[in-house]
Amino acid sequence: MKNQNSQLLRFRSLIFLILAFAYLLVYFHRLSLSVVADNIIREFDTTASTIGLLGAIYFYCYAFMQLPAGLLSDSVGPRKTVTFFLLIAAIGSILFGLSPNIETAFAGRVLVGFGVSMVFIPTMKILSQWFLPQEFAFMAGILNAVGGIGVFAATGLLAFMTINFGWRLSFEIIGACTLLNMILCWIVVRDRPQEKGWPAIDTIDNQKAGALIEDSQISLPAGVKRVLSEKYFWPVAGWFFFDCGIFFGFGALWGGPFLMHVYNLSQAETGTILSMIALGMIIGSPLIGLISDKIIKSRKIPLMICSLVLTIDISLLYFFPSNFTILTLCIIFFIFSVSSSAIVVIGFTTIKELFPVQIAGTSVGIVNLFPFLGGAVFMPFLGKILDVYPKAENGSYSVEGYATLLLVLLFAALAALICTLFMKETFPE
Repeated sequence: MKNQNSQLLRFRSLIFLILAFAYLLVYFHRLSLSVVADNIIREFDTTASTIGLLGAIYFYCYAFMQLPAGLLSDSVGPRKTVTFFLLIAAIGSILFGLSPNIETAFAGRVLVGFGVSMVFIPTMKILSQWFLPQEFAFMAGILNAVGGIGVFAATGLLAFMTINFGWRLSFEIIGACTLLNMILCWIVVRDRPQEKGWPAIDTIDNQKAGALIEDSQISLPAGVKRVLSEKYFWPVAGWFFFDCGIFFGFGALWGGPFLMHVYNLSQAETGTILSMIALGMIIGSPLIGLISDKIIKSRKIPLMICSLVLTIDISLLYFFPSNFTILTLCIIFFIFSVSSSAIVVIGFTTIKELFPVQIAGTSVGIVNLFPFLGGAVFMPFLGKILDVYPKAENGSYSVEGYATLLLVLLFAALAALICTLFMKETFPE
């Protein structure tokens, strides 16, 4: 029995590594356009509005598939779901790299968006079957850190690959890696230990760590109605919309062109600064969680503080648009990441604690629509702002255009801060 348990523990580590790499690819595709936006604009002779829409289409697809992801994971099974949709993502990435025109690039981006949208929720379900409840939060934290590594890959690594291989071959290579990951998911990953002939994970612990309460105890329509009728749900949803709209709109797309056009930085220098976004996620996510749980013992206060810091951070870029050194920009983008991306861990925790555990999945699934709606709205809207102003002779967007863009982000940060004032403190007594 002891040998069997050790085999199970080793095997689940392998499952986690495979699914974590899939989650890394989710973040890679989410932020990848920020580095190659200029290349695509030049090659396809298109506009910032079009590139904004190209970036936003990922978020439309991702948001649209959040509820179906849960239903497919429950009915078809998470392993089959994540495997099939990783294949779609692989095809989309390769098609994007091969695209002869902007229309084909859109088709590839749509396939990528649909494909990677089915990674997070199936992964959560699989991990819940392979890890004890008291281990689950820690593993979810590691998974989020891997997402930060994906941001590193989408910025620093992609900048390196683009310089040395070109943006097309870079996305074809990523598509091939996604295909390999899909094969490993099908061969190795299993929905639960019982499929390998092992006992359920909670039987390893004599205390059984508390059985998970199934969401089926409250029907989906009743759960959705309860979430949408809760007045304290909407400030959190609004905060997610504005906060993640800022993060995705600037950090995932227009931050790169801003650095290259306003500061005249090279692609490599831009990638270095944008890599601070990943570092902020990796360091900030567990740190903010620790501060919330052990020091401040509050959910609302960290959300308020980070929203205030984000407002100040964007104010610096707005009032001093081209006055910073590369080192200072690295610090500003690190703070930007912590206060707009790492903090979302507390946002999801707030939603989970706001509702009974029976509808935790439903509440998190519904609120998870708002971050991606924010990205879908902000990306093209910010692109339209840049298109209003005339371009420079070298094709770059004007400093005035970026000033207006940053002003919009500043108002959005203020809106997110106001949302936190109306949130309910959910920290358990």
